[in-house]
Amino acid sequence: MMRQYLLTALLLASGVAAANVADQSHRSQVGGVDLVTYHTDVKDVVVILGSLPAGDAMAEPGNFAIPTLAGMMLDRGTKSLDKFAIAEQLDNVGAEISFSVGTQSLEIRAKCLKKDLPLVIGLIAAELRTPALQVQEFNKARQQFIGALEASAQNTEARAQEAFGRAIFPQGHPNRPHTVSEYEAAAKAATLDDLKAFHAKYYGPAHMTLVVVGDVAAADTETAIGKAFSGWTGGQDYVRPATPALLKSASEVSVPLTDKPSVSVIIGQPTGLRYKDSDALALRVGTAILGSGFTGRLMGIVRDKEGLTYNIGAGMSDDSIVDGRWDISASFAPALLDKGLASTRRELDRLWKDGVTEQELAARKQGLVGGYLVGLSTTAGLANAILTNLQRGYDVNRVEEYPGAVKALTRDQVNAAIKNHLNPSVMVLVKAGSVAATAH
Repeated sequence: MMRQYLLTALLLASGVAAANVADQSHRSQVGGVDLVTYHTDVKDVVVILGSLPAGDAMAEPGNFAIPTLAGMMLDRGTKSLDKFAIAEQLDNVGAEISFSVGTQSLEIRAKCLKKDLPLVIGLIAAELRTPALQVQEFNKARQQFIGALEASAQNTEARAQEAFGRAIFPQGHPNRPHTVSEYEAAAKAATLDDLKAFHAKYYGPAHMTLVVVGDVAAADTETAIGKAFSGWTGGQDYVRPATPALLKSASEVSVPLTDKPSVSVIIGQPTGLRYKDSDALALRVGTAILGSGFTGRLMGIVRDKEGLTYNIGAGMSDDSIVDGRWDISASFAPALLDKGLASTRRELDRLWKDGVTEQELAARKQGLVGGYLVGLSTTAGLANAILTNLQRGYDVNRVEEYPGAVKALTRDQVNAAIKNHLNPSVMVLVKAGSVAATAH
């Protein structure tokens, strides 16, 4: 009972922080950048998150490695500062800047003190706008990328994810991954001229978003952004396929990797849904009941009761911008693989046939809302929630609307979403590890 009181108090306290979004946030276009500033009471701390469409999906044919290599080059010096000078400036004020490349986006992350915001914004802008792109650094980045690819080629989970994405998403879909061997060949063939051409085409403010959260004022932030990004042009929109992915029949793919202690397994399908689409939230909640964390059915039964695995869960992903995926991921010892698969499929079929109970739904709603509000209690968590919601097509107010949307879901809505959007009879099964080679 005490735990229930503590959770209720937490939800109420966090709810106050999330309920003033309209008052605390300001959204504007500055230098072509979609800027959201959100003031919090955490003294002196500022977190900057951003994204622009320059991910793997934007690669030209044969140049699959270029988007990642372009992202790797950003912190290796600008035309006016070498990488050591940038590192020294950041170290002197205890600030951090990092870049990463995903399926569709270049992601920007930074943190600093309030007084150093103009400096950090200026460095981010310089790294994005005028990277040095020197041949020696390009060669180093390329070798690092090839090394990472060689390591992932023997990782059962990475290879299962690759095979699954290629099985459920058609050619041309932005969520369809390239193979490790394709990436490696592309990296070896990549040239600095290729990278410069990609940077010129895709890097720009046209579809860039920046979220600045913390002890900040909108006017000061806009001044810093305007000064740093003034005169920058260009940029491309995200890749949005005309029709969602659809499976017509079941299939099985095996990826043999020798001498592995476990087999990585994925069972799933494309959803045909974006996060913002009708039914998507209901399906997400139903999926969480099946396989989110230790309170999910899969962990409770396949792991705890039957002892067939240490790791199993279900989730939906890759659906912020385009239609995404639904899957169950697990790891089984080779000797327990058949039993583990049978148990997993039994629970999947039971979810599809019988749905979820009122008790499960009530408990999961409380857990989802509680976890969400705890995430908003940090500056970085709040910034991430804002940026994610913008990418999904919502406005800033979605931060405070999400708990109500979850609480409003009914059992009938959740079970209908499961029935309408999942089909266990046409799902893809992928096995990577100590398995025989098959694909049909």
